[in-house]
Amino acid sequence: MLHLNVTDETSRLRAVLLGTAESCGPVPTPEEAYDPKSLEHILAGTYPKEEDMVKEMEAFAAVFEKYGVKVYRPKVFKDVNQIFSRDITFVIEDKLIKANILPDREIEIEAIKHVLDEIPQENIITPPEDVHIEGGDVMPYGDYIFIGTYSGADYSDYITARTNKAGVEFIRSLFPNKKVKSFELRKSNTIANENALHLDCCFQPVGKDMAIIHKNGFLVEEEYLWLVNFFGKEKVFEITKDEMYHMYSNVFSISPDVVVSERNFTRLNNWLREKGFTVEEIPYAEISKQEGLLRCSTMPLIRD
Repeated sequence: MLHLNVTDETSRLRAVLLGTAESCGPVPTPEEAYDPKSLEHILAGTYPKEEDMVKEMEAFAAVFEKYGVKVYRPKVFKDVNQIFSRDITFVIEDKLIKANILPDREIEIEAIKHVLDEIPQENIITPPEDVHIEGGDVMPYGDYIFIGTYSGADYSDYITARTNKAGVEFIRSLFPNKKVKSFELRKSNTIANENALHLDCCFQPVGKDMAIIHKNGFLVEEEYLWLVNFFGKEKVFEITKDEMYHMYSNVFSISPDVVVSERNFTRLNNWLREKGFTVEEIPYAEISKQEGLLRCSTMPLIRD
């Protein structure tokens, strides 16, 4: 049996579901793009090749192996993009919550049945249909759960709006002992550097009390300022619009002092090392062309 336990983003990782880039299918048509960055690369003819993405994910798996983390992978279905395991489910405390994902991604849940079978059924939660929520928007942080959302009246116009007000309230009702704090994110269907697809595209805690953040990802300045004050200005690494576009905030913590990062994130990686972190650098630039990076392609199951 899998005894799920996730209460934050950085405690020592013991078990994780890492997506797969194998058999991820042909290059989508522009109409099939789920986000503006993929669309940009589809139109430019620079959409990532499967073999390159497989290599990048194997490099990530090798880091987990180095640190003795138990790694689960989805069953490979032919021509299905199964890279971003954070989109389909996420864990808070001992509960695994399924996301109400876009209907044509249902098969991705089927691909992790062997993992779900190891979890007591009463700990697997399926939200009601009106609840939209994805793991990239959900961050447990001790007594808090931070959630990215978009509650504009035009919510349904945005394929990039993934977590609604009902999603925030659902988490609040599931975890009454937690302080649930939501943040309105900036959305765009067409301009990648004006779009925060998920909260982890513009914010992520690192270490015990630090964070990476991008101001323009937040629609409401007070909410951005609340986070900066919560962590303290000197403990926050502010990223530029260009760095957000390259997914600088979407790194992944194996422990409070070990961070897996993209090897081209020089400014961030230097800052992390200055702060005493061990930075495991891997190539992940091809996967980032689909507007997701290291956090998006992992779903922690057990942290100490």
